[in-house]
Order: sequence, then C-alpha cells, then structure tokens
Amino acid sequence: MSQLSPRRRVPTSSSGGGGSVLNASAPAAASRSSNNVDLNKYKLVFLGDQSVGKSSIITRFLYDTFDTTYAATIGIDFLSKTLFLDSGAAIRLQLWDTAGQERFRSLIPSYIRDSSLAVVVYDVTCRASFEHVPRWLDDVHNERGDKVIVLLVGNKIDLGDARVVSTDEADQLARQRGVHFIETSAKSGLNVQALFKRAATSVVKNDPRLSPRGAGGIEQRTGVDIESPRTSLANVSPRALKTTTTTCFAC
Repeated sequence: MSQLSPRRRVPTSSSGGGGSVLNASAPAAASRSSNNVDLNKYKLVFLGDQSVGKSSIITRFLYDTFDTTYAATIGIDFLSKTLFLDSGAAIRLQLWDTAGQERFRSLIPSYIRDSSLAVVVYDVTCRASFEHVPRWLDDVHNERGDKVIVLLVGNKIDLGDARVVSTDEADQLARQRGVHFIETSAKSGLNVQALFKRAATSVVKNDPRLSPRGAGGIEQRTGVDIESPRTSLANVSPRALKTTTTTCFAC
C-alpha cells in the first residue's frame, strides 16, 4: 500500500527549503521521477484570509479527502506533487500553504518572492474575505510584478444558500485585475482538479524550458479552457474534468 508522509510545518523563521514530501506513487512511477533529469519545479503559493479553505483545497487535491476539523495554519506548510506530461517530462508542483492570520502577514512576501504562481483564495460565503482580495493581489504584484501567474479562487460554492459573493462580481474583479478565475468546493471536490490542472498548464506554458508539446499535453487532456483568464468553472461537473494524465506523489 502506498504511504503518505505527514504534513510538515516550515519554521516561520525560515524563508525556504524543507517541508514534507508526499510519496504516494507506484514504485515504477517513483523510479521514473527520480531518473527524469528534466524535472522542473514550480512554486505555487496559496494566499487568502484565515478559514477560506486554502488547506482544504490542497488536501482535496493531494489526498482526495475533506476534514471538517482543520486547525488554522501556523506559519507556512509545504507539500509537493509530481505530474507527468504527454512528452514524458515530469514537473513538480511545490505547494506553499500560508497562514491567513494578520499576525503572520509579514512573513508572506518572502514566500511570494520566488513563486511561479499565486493562488488567492476567498470564501464565497464571507464578503470580508472577498473584499481583502485586492490587498492580497497587491502583495503579489509588489513582490513579483507581472512575472507571476495569478489564480483567483472562490471556494465553498457547495454552500449555495449562504453565498454572498456572486460569480459575476468575482469575475468582474478578475477582469479588472487581469487574473485567472475559478470557483471550487474543497468539500465536494468540485473543480479542485481543474484548478491544479489549470495551474500546471499555465506554469508550463510560461516556462521556456519546456516545449509547447509538453504544455499541450495537459491542456488537451483536461478539456478545460485555460487560455481565458476570465473563465469561471463553477458549473463544470467533475466527470467532464476527468483526465487520463498519469500523476504521482513521488518527489
């Protein structure tokens, strides 16, 4: 049986390095990853207010589970996952889960600084978390300018009766700020895989080290329009997003 190593918290005094490594691949896939000299790493940093579901989204992606008893992230958590492209190349997504509390705000810029993609998450049932999105986007812009891809994510769309931020309103903000936009439910899993497939394809497309074929492999297999930064996938069913892309958790 495949085993996952536990999530490990990165010390708040550190600005990089360490973290837990998830090993959930078959031996052949692990060997393939270790022998692949073309493995490129991409840092994805997750930003947003406390309790918007950043950790839940990551956990749903990695473990396909949802826990109703999450404790607030303290400092920074780090996990990673390796994806294989059509071309045979592997890429490693390094997922940096940041704390949303104000007292950790001063730590965040150092983690944004060398990121390939920033995921800014808000809670569709909490207007304050949405109203704070421009500040998070400003933090990204101040540290990385236009050198980083940004995904705006509205989470908890399973709580339809409690929604206070409409898809159109968030889409309008995404248009104004020129960022990608998607809505998800970490609880049901809706669009979580689509979010990460969009992220993976975007960073590959933005990386001159990889050929267009490598990028096109993921894009073709997801069947999701990742070119438009304003496409909301709130109504796309998980079945429509099923992919045959080989994935593993080996690092």
